[in-house]
Amino acid sequence: MSDDVRLIAWVHGHVQGVGFRWWTRSRALELGLTGYAANKPDGRVHVVAQGSREHCEQLLDLLTGGTTPGRVDRVVHDWAEVGERIPDFRER
Repeated sequence: MSDDVRLIAWVHGHVQGVGFRWWTRSRALELGLTGYAANKPDGRVHVVAQGSREHCEQLLDLLTGGTTPGRVDRVVHDWAEVGERIPDFRER
């Protein structure tokens, strides 16, 4: 697991109430990632994904690629070491 990373992304735009978290979860599971997508009170969605750097980068590309539900205006992201183990990918 030494090649695994944690992607932390804040997705801005019209991303709540449009199936965005479900869509993100589906893409993450297809890529074999664990983590979560959570609505925030200010309208953003917070995405945390853990797995291979390649697969996390693919998820980030999907989040910014223009094919998401709703409308993504921008994604602010950061990389970190894998944190505590997350057993699956959930919507919060």
